[in-house]
Amino acid sequence: MKIIENKKVFFAISLVIIIVGLSLAAIRGFNYGIDFTGGTVIQIEMDEYIPTEEIREIVDGYDSSATINHIGNQREIIQIRTTESFNNETRVSLYNEFKEKYNLDDADRLSSGQYGPQIGAEIRNKAVISIIIATIGMLLYITFRFQFSYGISAIVALIHDVLIVLAVYSIFRIPVNSPFVAAMLTVVGYSINDTIVVFDRIRENLKTAKRSAFAETAELSIKQTIRRSLNTSFTTILAITALYILGVDSIKEFTLPLIAGILTGTYSSIFIASPVWVLIKSKKGNI
Repeated sequence: MKIIENKKVFFAISLVIIIVGLSLAAIRGFNYGIDFTGGTVIQIEMDEYIPTEEIREIVDGYDSSATINHIGNQREIIQIRTTESFNNETRVSLYNEFKEKYNLDDADRLSSGQYGPQIGAEIRNKAVISIIIATIGMLLYITFRFQFSYGISAIVALIHDVLIVLAVYSIFRIPVNSPFVAAMLTVVGYSINDTIVVFDRIRENLKTAKRSAFAETAELSIKQTIRRSLNTSFTTILAITALYILGVDSIKEFTLPLIAGILTGTYSSIFIASPVWVLIKSKKGNI
């Protein structure tokens, strides 16, 4: 399959996902976690490790979107984080269900309280600023090392990756919280990697190609680097998927956007960045 020749198909696929995801986000909003919405945190000391699935049998009756973490050397302390701001009566009712089922004492409720969303707004603003600064820095660096057309194409692919991940979170109602912000910043740095590899091969192939053979050169370069890109992403996905399957909720919250971002970054480096570069070069010439 010729990637450059069928670029409109790949552009359309990405555009549909982005439009659907962001439209749903505009209509119903993102599923923000406690760090953005505020909520309740309760810590309970158990006599032994209790599986998350068993804990959810109680917690889901109060908030099905709550996250559950295991803390301590034996993971016997459970931390329940809900997006609902429970009053004291509700918190006591929730704990009493654990107390009755597991024969706990009042002292086993280590802490409980409500938290506001102020930290979420601060993290969100700093994350946006960080992404903007990183994007400008990447544009300047790639322009310096390659050409301005490469820099613009890479940034388009980068923005594409961010929007696709946001769309996925919107469509599947995945909670957006602090680990998501950290993962998104990681994705921004990672997704540019494969794109640079392809662009470096394009630059090398242009030395022996015809002056206006941009599409042919890009197609050849993609074919020469696609195996490397897929293998690198596959090995990374294996490690992150293992963390997601075996990790606790807090680890899963961090690894899930990484998985989505790496898959999207691999896709954009092959099917978005290079075709965009061909479009720019074909219209503007040597920039």
